[in-house]
Amino acid sequence: MRVAIISESFLPTVNGVTNSVCKVLDHLADHGHDAIVIAPAAGSPATYRGFPVHQVPAVAYRQFPVGIPNAQVARLLARFQPDVLHAASPFLLGAQGIAAANRLGIPSVAVFQTDVAGYARRNKLGSASRLAWRFVKWIHDGADLTLAPSQASRRDLERAGVDRIRLWGRGVDLTRYHPNHRARPTAQALRTLLSRSGADTVVGYVGRLAPEKGLERLRALHGMTGIHLAIVGEGPSDDHLRGLLRGMPATFLGRLSGDDLADAYASFDVFAHTGTEETFGQTLQEAHAAGLPVVAPAVGGPLDLVEHGVDGYLFDPDDPDDFRMRVGGLVADPALRLRMGEAGRRAVLGKSWATLCDELLGHYRSVAAPVLLVRKRTPAGSHS
Repeated sequence: MRVAIISESFLPTVNGVTNSVCKVLDHLADHGHDAIVIAPAAGSPATYRGFPVHQVPAVAYRQFPVGIPNAQVARLLARFQPDVLHAASPFLLGAQGIAAANRLGIPSVAVFQTDVAGYARRNKLGSASRLAWRFVKWIHDGADLTLAPSQASRRDLERAGVDRIRLWGRGVDLTRYHPNHRARPTAQALRTLLSRSGADTVVGYVGRLAPEKGLERLRALHGMTGIHLAIVGEGPSDDHLRGLLRGMPATFLGRLSGDDLADAYASFDVFAHTGTEETFGQTLQEAHAAGLPVVAPAVGGPLDLVEHGVDGYLFDPDDPDDFRMRVGGLVADPALRLRMGEAGRRAVLGKSWATLCDELLGHYRSVAAPVLLVRKRTPAGSHS
């Protein structure tokens, strides 16, 4: 199969969109498919896993490159002649890609990853929220299929009038994130540092340090004895968060990846997620894979990922005392942490990236099948 991926984000920018696109490309390469990537110009590599990466002009917005519609997109698609277009979190660039694919008779799959409603609520946009959802509907109406990462996202899209929606979650690396890694010397050294040689329970957070992540909710843990906060990530809210947490035992570990990130998860006792605008919540899956109980808001993507009282807790995001109580209950009960962590690991065992990417290929085929059939029936050199 030939797949053109047009993404609003790609390397070296690291986020959920980039990560999922790279995992998809890895799967395509490992299984003998062909692909190209079209992404905003941001110093991306010329190739990834042997696939060409084409950069189009972009402007910077809040530290992110935003692709500008460009005639190069249609030319690239026409030249490559993909069986399907994969539009990752489509915005301006993705919208142009879908429109160009339609003109060329190329079926498309749009992967929804942005909580428009949550962004509008946080920024008090009012009527602009309705305009934003109309724009989302316009983009996704052009695609043959929209993939929503969670039931909450699917409901948002349906309320906006988007049709042809199916669920597609995200995979998790079950080898990199594993409870056994707590025994690794590097993870043990980090844990000793964070927990004051085992005296404290380590409550960890992994993610971007930005307003949409609701990190001010961590202030509810102020004064709780026997805990140490471990913050993994970077972003525009770094200085603000340091000020908010002043006086609390907290260590800022910066942005981590690879084995360093796996060691961080292995050094935690509890994973705390604070944002209410997650369409999915990849770090929750990583924490579960590492055998950690998760505390997350009862809204959006976490509703699909956390079974309340089984592998973690869902708290009321408008009630700081509820968040404090849920974290405190886990801090006080090591046996409960162990049971919930084991349940979390079991919950993600069927969610490897290989499994989820096989699902994605099925979605590709569902929209590409009619086109592939026509191509098969059309003799080479003829026109239809």
